Order: sequence, then C-alpha cells, then structure tokens
Amino acid sequence: MMAFDRTDQSILGRWWWTVDRWMLAALAVLVGYGTILIMAASPAVAARIGLDSYHFVEHHVVMLVPALLLMIGISLLSPRGVRRAALIVFGIALVLTAATMVVGVEIKGARRWIHFPGLSIQPSEFLKPAFAVVAAWLFSLQRTSPGFPGNMVSIFAYLLVAALLLKQPDLGMAFVVSVVWFCQFFLAGLNLGFVLVLFVLGIGGLIGAYYFLPHVHSRIDRFLDPAAGDQYQVTRSLEAFGNGGLLGTGPGQGTVKMQLPDAHADFIFAVAGEELGLLWTLLLVALFAFIVLRGFSRLLKDSNLFVLLAAAGLLVQFGMQAFINMASSLHMMPTKGMTLPFVSYGGSSLIALGFGMGMVLALTRRHFGLGDRS
Repeated sequence: MMAFDRTDQSILGRWWWTVDRWMLAALAVLVGYGTILIMAASPAVAARIGLDSYHFVEHHVVMLVPALLLMIGISLLSPRGVRRAALIVFGIALVLTAATMVVGVEIKGARRWIHFPGLSIQPSEFLKPAFAVVAAWLFSLQRTSPGFPGNMVSIFAYLLVAALLLKQPDLGMAFVVSVVWFCQFFLAGLNLGFVLVLFVLGIGGLIGAYYFLPHVHSRIDRFLDPAAGDQYQVTRSLEAFGNGGLLGTGPGQGTVKMQLPDAHADFIFAVAGEELGLLWTLLLVALFAFIVLRGFSRLLKDSNLFVLLAAAGLLVQFGMQAFINMASSLHMMPTKGMTLPFVSYGGSSLIALGFGMGMVLALTRRHFGLGDRS
C-alpha cells in the first residue's frame, strides 16, 4: 500500500493526496477482472487459429503495462498539461487517421490500422479521447475569451473527425464521438433550437447510413430480423449467458468460447456471463457505473468550465463504450465491434483507454491551490 505523509510536497505525494483513490481502486479492480477473463477466453481462440495457447494473454499483459504507466503519468498533469497533451495527441492521431486512407491495411472492408515494423496501431482510438478534450477547450474558449469563435472551430473540427471516421468506415466510433461532442456542446450552453436541429440531423444521418452504407444496412437488418443474415456470434453469446445462470460454470469451464471467434475481444462479456454467472457480471456492470458516477460526483464540486466539459466528455465516452459492448453481446442493439474498456483484448484500444482515463484522473483531482486549474 502506497503511503505518503500529508505534508509531502513531492510530485507523487501531492498526487496521492489529490487523486480520486476510489476511482483508482475501481480501475485497478476492472483491470484485474479483465486479465482473468482474458486468461479464460483467449486460449481457445489462440488454439483455433494455430497460435500458442497464451499468445493473447502475453500480448495483453505486455500492452497493459504501458497503458497503466501512461494512465498514472497523465494523471500527474495539471488541467493545462492535460490540454496540451490532448492537443499534441489530437494532431498526430488526426494525421495518422487520414493516412489510413492511403497506407492503412484493409481488414474486413475497413481501413483503420497502420502497420509499422513490429507494431500495428489504430489511430482513431487515440483521436477519440483527445478530441473530447480539444472540443471541451474550444467550447470553454467561446465563454472565457470573447471574440474567439470557439463553437464554430469545434463544429469544423467535429465535421473533419466524423468525415474521417465515416470514410474508413467506422460508424460505431463516429456515433460515440458524435454523442460525446453533442453532450459537451449541450453542457456548454447550446441553444435549444440548435439542439433540435442537431437532433434532426443526427436522425437523418442514421437513416442515411442505413440506406447508403451496405454494412450498416446489413447489421440493422440482422438485428431486426435474425433470418436476414448470419447471427452466429450473437446466438452463441446469448447461449453463453443461458449456460451461466446465476453463479456461472466456473472460471475456465465455459464451452461457448470454443465456438466464438471474438470471445477474447468483442464478446468477452459473454464469456463472463457463462463462466462467472449473473452475479459477477452485474458486479462488472456496477464497476463501470461506479467509475462514471464517481467521476461526475467529483465534477459537481469544480467550477472550471474546461475541466467540467473535458472530464464529462471522457466519462460519457467511457460509459458509452462499455454500454455498447455489453448491449451488443446481449442482442439489445446491433453489433458495433467495440471493445469492453480494460476487459477486452487490445493493443491500441488499451493504451488509448489508459490515456483517456489518465486525463479523467488528472481533471478530477482536488488541487486545493497546489496546482494550476487553468
């Protein structure tokens, strides 16, 4: 257990007494939960595709180390430091996301990845949290710097980001980014008339996506009418929850994961449902809810508009990603191909989550005059 005296003025000492230790503990439990599930779900997937049984486990743990170090490192920053870090990451991720159209690797009809020697990254995963902070900064400038068109610049930035994501195409991430940006705009004091306009445009965009994007059309049709196409993974997922019952079959004892191609990634919640049962999956849901609600409770005591908008956006993003993954596994909505934060196997998504939640921890710290709140 880390121990610092309250009078300790070192960087780590001030961090320990100002960071939200309850949220930190909840994130640690979530990471532990995810590691256990990766160990249970991934060997079957690895064996099925001819890899070493613990290939995905080892890779997940290797990526988890820099993700956690990044989260702690970013949480040491002041709000001004968070803003600067987000601007740098946003610029780099925006360029790399655009570069996927030219040098990206096409997987399942989408260009989202860039391969470097010994490394593959999905730039849009980093674009997502960085844009939430940049948008918050622009919205706050509209209020704090008269004459600066923060709202218009934010609208332009949003359209650019959304266009790049739709071009890949990645409708799921574009949807999350859109909802987060709209929530931030609303919290910043969006005119109710404009709220209605954006709502209508959003509905129109979803309808347009259904009619003009074949993969969206296919997913929605399969969700509404299972007979319209392949529902193999969703059917196996629901079967897993049925097998698990209240207490589950026990860690490592599930059978449905042997047939689920994405048991370690998009459908890891189904593995939890079968092996851990209803009670432990509800605990997982409660962990996500606690982290989001705890973050918002900390924000109620902060008067800095940038901090409020940035942290709120990041928390909505974190909660939405978790909800979409779990709802897809339960066939409550069309599948989106989105990971369960800190639980699903991942590389880019894991490190990007460390970056995003590090910013949340930094923005929700209690500084009491010890740091810069600008």
